[in-house]
Amino acid sequence: MIRNILLKALNKHASHWVVLIIDVILVSLSFILAYTVRFNASLNFSTIHFAYQLPFVALISLVSFWLVGSNRGIIRHTGTRDAFNVFIGVTLSSMIIIFIVAINNVFNFFPSFTIPKTIIFIHYFITVFVLVVSRFIFKAFYEVISSELKDITNVMIYGAGDSGLITYGALNRDTRNNYEVIGFIDDDKNKVGKKIDRVKIYNRSEVNKNFIERKEIDEIIFSIQNIKSERLLYLTDRTLELGVKPKIVPPFSKWIGGDFEANQIKQVKIEDLLDRKPISINNPIVKRDVNDKIVLVTGAAGSIGSEISRQISNYNHKHLILVDQAESPLYELQQELIRKDIKNVSCIVADVRDYTRMESIFQELSPNKVYHAAAYKHVPLMEESPYEAIKINVAGTKNIADLAVKYNVERFVMVSTDKAVNPTNVMGATKRVAEMYISCLSKSTSTTKFTTTRFGNVLGSNGSVIPLFKKQIEAGGPLTVTHKEITRYFMTIPEACQLVLEAGTMGEGGEIYIFDMGKSVKIYDIAKRMIHLSGLKYPDDINIHITGLRPGEKLYEELLANGENTTPTYHEKIMIAKNQKIKADEIKTKIEFLCIENNKNNNSLSVKLIKGIVPEYISNNSIYEELDVKTLN
Repeated sequence: MIRNILLKALNKHASHWVVLIIDVILVSLSFILAYTVRFNASLNFSTIHFAYQLPFVALISLVSFWLVGSNRGIIRHTGTRDAFNVFIGVTLSSMIIIFIVAINNVFNFFPSFTIPKTIIFIHYFITVFVLVVSRFIFKAFYEVISSELKDITNVMIYGAGDSGLITYGALNRDTRNNYEVIGFIDDDKNKVGKKIDRVKIYNRSEVNKNFIERKEIDEIIFSIQNIKSERLLYLTDRTLELGVKPKIVPPFSKWIGGDFEANQIKQVKIEDLLDRKPISINNPIVKRDVNDKIVLVTGAAGSIGSEISRQISNYNHKHLILVDQAESPLYELQQELIRKDIKNVSCIVADVRDYTRMESIFQELSPNKVYHAAAYKHVPLMEESPYEAIKINVAGTKNIADLAVKYNVERFVMVSTDKAVNPTNVMGATKRVAEMYISCLSKSTSTTKFTTTRFGNVLGSNGSVIPLFKKQIEAGGPLTVTHKEITRYFMTIPEACQLVLEAGTMGEGGEIYIFDMGKSVKIYDIAKRMIHLSGLKYPDDINIHITGLRPGEKLYEELLANGENTTPTYHEKIMIAKNQKIKADEIKTKIEFLCIENNKNNNSLSVKLIKGIVPEYISNNSIYEELDVKTLN
């Protein structure tokens, strides 16, 4: 109780008038001290007319300080600027006093009133010293008291360069948290062993388990600009092994107003540990191709579709049409865009499987560009429901693509997946069939440019592994992983959508765009990192349970199919997959036949037809493996 009251009192700003009155009192005491110094403590107040001089000096000081504003600074945050304001205020008051005393001596307005020049000069130096020192004493007192009353967070800063020094200053300025910087860590041998503001610089090898326990380190803050993701991944893993929370300072470009404060330091997130450099695209052509255009997004309420919609909404589109059959998520997206005051947006509840409904939208609104993100994506569910997978992923894509040609859409961009490469499951195979249909249309039309984007798993998307792990951690575990060696490529949702928008401006049609996603990441390692990043220990607090591969699931995903290779684009991270040669007319006929036969709701027949279209589709851990055996025989 007493602790909270004292902290509240310390954190409350003193009134500017209170500070001004205290300053005037200190000026008065300094004036008395000036006479004491000058006359060796033998004061005769009746002789020197002290009763007139003291109020005069106090009044002049009050006016001067108020004009300069030296009382308006927050005392507990006193710095060089505040000290300079005090210096200006005292200098101004002394100059006014000298001027008034000189005028009085010349014109003799008050014969009995004067102040010796030596007293004025002595008083000037004493006052500057007293006022400045008193502020720093109060600041030091506040820091000592608050340190004793608040919980101390012992931190080390990784990086003793410019960014590290700025971070150190921000931590010292922070009043909400009580940080104690124990030391810097740096790999530069020329810096190791030296000190910055009495804080020692250590080599990384010195910071071991014993060091952490002895110094009681709570956090290590990585303050290295443009740190490579693989380097951050390595350092984070080492930090987590030491039982310390890793945090990171954002890049200069993300500092608020160009200034850095302690509250911008953030926990290292799993997105920071993709083991690759984040993809950044800034293409003015995207703006040109979206501005004043009517843009249609299918699957607009999904993870990818909604982010595409958000990014497009930032441009000056003529009309943005958002289509999805999921009513509630679409409504939430609509409300989000309304809050942002985005104009010319239509949210339409409709199903891409319904050709008649979709044609009415094309006919009425005449879109110039189509971003097709509508799809079923969950591998285990689609393995049980090939009928639905074909209806949405193949027939739905066919409907929108056919309408794009019929109504002379300028550009059609399809969102695909790495699971379409050498597919082992129904979901991936249906996406590959959709890719092939787009390739067939691209060869037969010149009015609409067709483009496909192919990428891996998206961090944070609906149903993906990261949200699942978060829920399992909140529930106390265990985390479930299908196989200890299973790996996946990962990207963030904004990266995925930047790629889709970029692809909408490139090429002459028919291309499949992929990009350098770096190394594939073990899901098991991600699970362990997420446990540690949550402040828990593996396996003591939360364990990981291996469940076995699900139907249709494979250990390693690929970005290129057999017979495909890549050619570069102007962006170093984006490549074009050279398509496999296909007989367009024959494949198109087979796909049309598949869509008709699928209406019989015979899963075995439908999957068999897919395997006839996609010869590289070999089922894995699935009931449809027998179809591969029959085909081989």
